[in-house]
Amino acid sequence: MSTAATVQSHSYLHDINTKTWSNGRHMVRCVKVIEETADVKTFCFMAEQPVMFFFKPGQFVTLELEIDAQQVMRSYTISSSPSVPYSFSVTIKRIPGGLVSNWLHDNLREGDELPVHGPVGLFNCIDHPADKVLLLSGGVGITPVMSMARWYFDTNAEVDMQFVHSARTPADIIYHRELEHMCSRISNFSLSFICERQETGQAWSGYRGYLDVDKLTMISADFMQREIYCCGPEVYMSAVKKMLLQAGFDMSHYHEESFGATPVEVEQEALDHAEIAVDVADALNAADMLNVEFSKSGKAIQIHPGETVHSAAAKLGLTIPKACGMGICGTCKVLKVDGSVVMEHNGGITDEDVEAGYILSCCSVPQSDLRIDH
Repeated sequence: MSTAATVQSHSYLHDINTKTWSNGRHMVRCVKVIEETADVKTFCFMAEQPVMFFFKPGQFVTLELEIDAQQVMRSYTISSSPSVPYSFSVTIKRIPGGLVSNWLHDNLREGDELPVHGPVGLFNCIDHPADKVLLLSGGVGITPVMSMARWYFDTNAEVDMQFVHSARTPADIIYHRELEHMCSRISNFSLSFICERQETGQAWSGYRGYLDVDKLTMISADFMQREIYCCGPEVYMSAVKKMLLQAGFDMSHYHEESFGATPVEVEQEALDHAEIAVDVADALNAADMLNVEFSKSGKAIQIHPGETVHSAAAKLGLTIPKACGMGICGTCKVLKVDGSVVMEHNGGITDEDVEAGYILSCCSVPQSDLRIDH
């Protein structure tokens, strides 16, 4: 290579300042939309400036969207593998009547930009290393275990994988061809599909009906000795847990993922309880109340014991983005400058963030006067 070419190459490399992904808010651009099935699409994202999207297979991100002039947050598992580090993907099923899934299917196009929060999540295959794994999924719950399978496949991991996916019909099997390709390439990958039914004209020679202990024993004779990862609709995971418990499986080796928008009836129930709690709390002595100050806004409020930091902000008209409301997605993370809280989260914040003073406002209850950097 000539001197001039070497200088030009070094200059080009100098201009590319690759960053590493960390939990927080990031702007990304949709670079590809893939139709997986009739009602499932995969959206692929990259950053304008190169970013290494490292995460643990099984973790998720929260998309920040504007729908009908309203900010909407929704969490989705990353379906791609960190072995392909300059992009990440989410695979989303269109839900009848679903606000976000329908909007994404109908409106998100290549070239569109949006903010994402993450990655976070305790459900992953890195924190629970094993020589033999059983990946169980139902419907679009396939996404986190697909990320795990892709990671094992791409890194030539010496892990014996058994992949069992349940779908409504053969046409609803997500990643069908890719999974069969992976199975054909390596000897440590066993693949089984179970279809509830088949439509007229569909050829199907695989398992029919629903996953039960008889089918599981035929598919995975040694499932009792495997690390099990499970994701799917609540009814699917409940059935799997019941089946494993009845079989005497050691549930410390069972891991599952389930999250999403809080159902409307759950939110209303929470509001009803909150109103009752406020009525009761009004009778408390004023000395029991705690002061929560939001330093950037210059606002402060006194709250009753048991109220969250997020509810304190809402009473002041301050917006802290929130998606799950259960300490899962990490969207509502804020910096606690002073004071103490009890935080009961579900994996939405890292130990490093906690040590640095960050809290999740949706599930943090002040134990003293508090000052928040917001």
